[in-house]
Parts: sequence; C-alpha cells; structure tokens
Amino acid sequence: MGLLMSQDDFARAIRDSGRRVGQPNEANKRLVQRWEAGVIAAPRPLYARALESVTGLPIESLGFSAAVPLGRLSSDGNGGHDIEPAAVSTPEGVASAAGPAPQSSPRANYSGVWLSRYEFYSSGRDTSLVGQHFVIVLQHGNRLTVRSLPNGSSNPASPLTMDLTVDGSVVTGTWVEQTAEDGYYRGARYHGAVQMLVEPTGRRMAGKWIGFGKDMDINTGPWELVFRDASTTQTTLNQYNVPPQ
Repeated sequence: MGLLMSQDDFARAIRDSGRRVGQPNEANKRLVQRWEAGVIAAPRPLYARALESVTGLPIESLGFSAAVPLGRLSSDGNGGHDIEPAAVSTPEGVASAAGPAPQSSPRANYSGVWLSRYEFYSSGRDTSLVGQHFVIVLQHGNRLTVRSLPNGSSNPASPLTMDLTVDGSVVTGTWVEQTAEDGYYRGARYHGAVQMLVEPTGRRMAGKWIGFGKDMDINTGPWELVFRDASTTQTTLNQYNVPPQ
C-alpha cells in the first residue's frame, strides 16, 4: 500500500530487481499473498535481497524474521528453488577450473544509515551545487543497495537509489535520482555510474560520479558517502528521515 502497487505490480518489481543484479526469481501474486498473510515467515536470501531493494527497508522492518543465510538460490525449472553451497574462496588472482577468481570479499559490513553528498554544476544557474540525502545502505555479500529515506533529502521529493558492488576497498555501481515535479528540473530522471574508494576506517567512501546533463552532455563530479549509524531499526530511520543540514 505504501508503494501504491497492486500485488501483481509488486511481484513484477521483485522480478525486475532480481534481473537487474543477475539473480532472477519467479515472484508472482500468489507469493506476495503468502508473504502478506504471514504464511512465509522468513523469505529465502534471493527474495530477501529483492524485497529490500524494492522497498528500501531491511527485511526485519518488513515483518519477517532473518532470511536463510546459506548459499545462493537456483531454479529447478519447475517453480521450486534449491539452496546451493556458498562459493569457496580462492587466493586472489588464482583462477579456478570453473572460471576466473571471484571478487574479493568486502572488508566490513556497511549496512546502516549514511549521508550521501555529491556536487554538480548547474549550467542554467551558472553555479556549483550540492545534493545531500540520508540513505539506508543494505549489504548482501559484496552487493550494496542504497536508498534515500523518504524525507531525508536536501531537495524535497528527490529520491535517490544506488546499486553498488564492493571489491576490496573499491566500490563501483550505478545511481538514479528522480527530481521533484515542481522543482527546477521538473521531474527529470537522471542516472549514471559512480566509483568510490573506501577509507581504511570503513566510515567514508569518496570518489566520482558520471552522468548526462540537461543538454545531454556528459558531466562528472565528486561524490561521497559518510557513515552515520549502524542501526537500521525504525526508530533510527525515523531519526534520520529529515533533510540534512
């Protein structure tokens, strides 16, 4: 109800989320009904990741218990899913018989509330500006899902999303921002790529974004994420659900 989606719409969003990260699922209206009715108390990791991505909230805040922590899921072709053993780490740079070595594991758990801050040049206003959002970061393995809190933006009604991958101290991914309908950019949707380096403390990521501008030119600028709180409880999210100062 909060997302203004029907059960079919929500199932479709779950499937789309899985496809975007290369982990397709078979969510349907019946599965959504079983979630809502409490028949399934702990969705499997494949669905837990998609649920968190679509809603922007940790799985515990959605009324579920913790998801099954083992392995990854695959379809058996008949609508069922099996848990496969987790991948075994190999020394960095050494390829296995199945293919190249996997990406190195993240050094820390980055889940929590962060302050997102980026700078951009506005040609129409001939000045450099700053966009800030309080965001919730959710981590699954080496993947980070970043979603701005509903009221946690310096620009009202300007939601921000990021889908990132951690490889050691390097964070790489994409970003999307939907500007306000009644704002300067009149509801324009901007998106692009971002790459940042994690400081040794694990409390700050800093790098550069790239994206297209108002006149379809390619722009870039600094972007940073600064850690604020490791908690993702509703009380903490309410605390940061305000425009950054």
